Amino acid sequence: MKDYKLMIAVLTVAIVWGTTFLSIRVAVETIPAWFVAGIRQFLAAVIIFCILLYRKQFQWIGWKNLAYQIIFSLLMLVVANGMTTVAEETVTSSVTSLISACSPIIVFLGSAAFGLQKITLKSLVGVLMSFSGIVFIFWHGVRDLANPAYAKGIIFLFIAIAGWASGTIFTKKLNIQTENIFLNLFYQFSFAGVLQIIFAFMFSEDYNFGNWSFKSVAAMIYLAVFGSVAAFFAFHYALTKISAVQVSILAYINTVISIFLSWLILDEKITWKFIVAAVLIILGVFIINYKRSMFKQRKIRLTRS
Repeated sequence: MKDYKLMIAVLTVAIVWGTTFLSIRVAVETIPAWFVAGIRQFLAAVIIFCILLYRKQFQWIGWKNLAYQIIFSLLMLVVANGMTTVAEETVTSSVTSLISACSPIIVFLGSAAFGLQKITLKSLVGVLMSFSGIVFIFWHGVRDLANPAYAKGIIFLFIAIAGWASGTIFTKKLNIQTENIFLNLFYQFSFAGVLQIIFAFMFSEDYNFGNWSFKSVAAMIYLAVFGSVAAFFAFHYALTKISAVQVSILAYINTVISIFLSWLILDEKITWKFIVAAVLIILGVFIINYKRSMFKQRKIRLTRS
């Protein structure tokens, strides 16, 4: 009998996370980027708080665990998500999604530097292939780099990737086990939301709320409800049925969906050079992560907490 819940979870992750770059681009059309990021995280925290209260699982996590969650939040939400949102004020969603797809490469290189990963011939081929894809991206938009705002956006994207990679490596290095990841997420989202809203008032030149369009506000709410909460729940449900490596394959689907929607809805120009770049980067990341056992069904034992 087919597991329809798993199918729904996988489709939710693939489709929803494939629309986040598009949604961010729409949201920042009339709303300053830090407001988009901050309100998104804060709304996600409120939703998770309500879920925790309903499940009677809300509790204090202790100062030591809180310190870890703040570090995770700074790296992966404030820096990675926040800077990506800021970048999309000047960089197209298709370019953003493609450059962001390179984050596993940075994670791999960082993990190798800390002795958490071994460099093999296969992984080296994958790294070189992905970086050649990056070369094609800049070949595709080399004239745009003459625009200071666009160049700054590209720099912000690489800062975002560095933040995400650092958070991922930090998690691997500490190897922290948690019984209730949703509880930790509440503290992460809360900290990031408050800090980013403070940033919004500090760094936004014009935050006249009357100028915020309904479309941008709707996109921001979509990011909070679906991008930050629904997709995350679906992601972790999928992890109870299939392996983490199998679920990670969805990242490649996300990138393809994002590029397609950017072309279809936002009318972003997609050239043959851009397509070559996408193929090289996705193949490179796949080669690095590929294992013979990655498509085998994983058997796990579920226990009640």
